[in-house]
Amino acid sequence: MIRLFLIVAVAVLVLGGSAVRYLDQALKAQAKTPVAVVVPADAPRAPVHSGRTLTLDRGRDGHYSVDARIAGRDVDFMIDTGASLVILRQSDAASVGIRPMRSDFTAAVSTANGRIMAAPAQLDRIELDGITVYDVPVLVLSDQALSRNLLGMSFLSKLRRFEVADGRLVMEQ
Repeated sequence: MIRLFLIVAVAVLVLGGSAVRYLDQALKAQAKTPVAVVVPADAPRAPVHSGRTLTLDRGRDGHYSVDARIAGRDVDFMIDTGASLVILRQSDAASVGIRPMRSDFTAAVSTANGRIMAAPAQLDRIELDGITVYDVPVLVLSDQALSRNLLGMSFLSKLRRFEVADGRLVMEQ
């Protein structure tokens, strides 16, 4: 009986060792096999950031969009070099703690849709993937007057540089 037990134990050890060796070789062969990842040419790429540089690809709509962090919340912006200031929709301003009263809408603003009133405000900071700009003047407009938040020159002018080339926007602090 002991002899049969020893024979079975040796057989299990030999088979187990062979199985481990085979599995190890199979995994090494699989690791050497290149994996092809197919990405459609028009698929949007994630923003690229290194240190204090952020690179954005132009969107399908022809604009550059980015999620910024304000007061711990993510806020979507379209980058607009033609906007003198950062412009927030009233609902997004409220989500980051800016709630102007009707009497605060004292700034007359000329837009493509005509003249409207806006409420001046100040943001402590705006953060974009490693880039942080402090003390940013903003204007708050009603949601009906503005479809998207605009990241304008009151933010961009505080960067070391920004440039647009070959369908990419590079911001560097």
